[in-house]
Amino acid sequence: MRITIFNGSPHKEQGNTHIMVEALTAGAREAGAEVENVFLADREINPCIGCFACWFKTPGRCIHRDAMDQLLPKIVESDVIGFATPLYVDNVSGILKNFMDRLIPLVDPHMETDEHGETRHLRIHEKPRYVLSVSNCGFPEQSHFEVLRVLFRRVARNMNCRLLAEVYRGGGPLLATTDPDLRPFAEQYKVLLHAAGKEAVGHLGLSHETIERLEQPLLPDPNYAEIYRQRTNRRFDERLAGEANP
Repeated sequence: MRITIFNGSPHKEQGNTHIMVEALTAGAREAGAEVENVFLADREINPCIGCFACWFKTPGRCIHRDAMDQLLPKIVESDVIGFATPLYVDNVSGILKNFMDRLIPLVDPHMETDEHGETRHLRIHEKPRYVLSVSNCGFPEQSHFEVLRVLFRRVARNMNCRLLAEVYRGGGPLLATTDPDLRPFAEQYKVLLHAAGKEAVGHLGLSHETIERLEQPLLPDPNYAEIYRQRTNRRFDERLAGEANP
């Protein structure tokens, strides 16, 4: 199985999103998958201008000559494409959205209906067969991913793919914490991500038990959200004071 992860975080290797992807794909590799991580922030990707030249004038080929010339083939050669992003305004980052808009050359403009009778465009390629989504946010609750849950299920449906797994993490900054009291919980979550990656590849999906465990708060405390808010606000105050008094 070939997996290509397209990471839309501007922080690239230093981001909390990559911490999640790294642990998840380590498990996928252990299960036999070939994995490639693509940091979109390193690539020149012009925005789609909606000219539809890739449909009618030069089918399958965009007017822009940029990094998408190399990235589109990676998609059609992959069994799984992963969309990884920090949460921005309840949605994907602008970097990832720009990339997603430029996927239009991969579909035929002709229309069909899916199994529910809803209209979509035809696919040109048999691959990818699965979609994977990964995201983290700075708020503690999992409810902040409601938009992404709908979005990536629609993306999978539009691409006529299965959704292999969705992995979302509230309280993302805790993944990179150096606090000795909190670090064990972050490491425990990485172990869970590793197991989830291995399971997703081995069983072509995640069990209900694994999904439930992934959705649990990072800290096993009934006051987790309030503790998180207090710690975060304290860090913000310290940083503001430092910026005001360099």
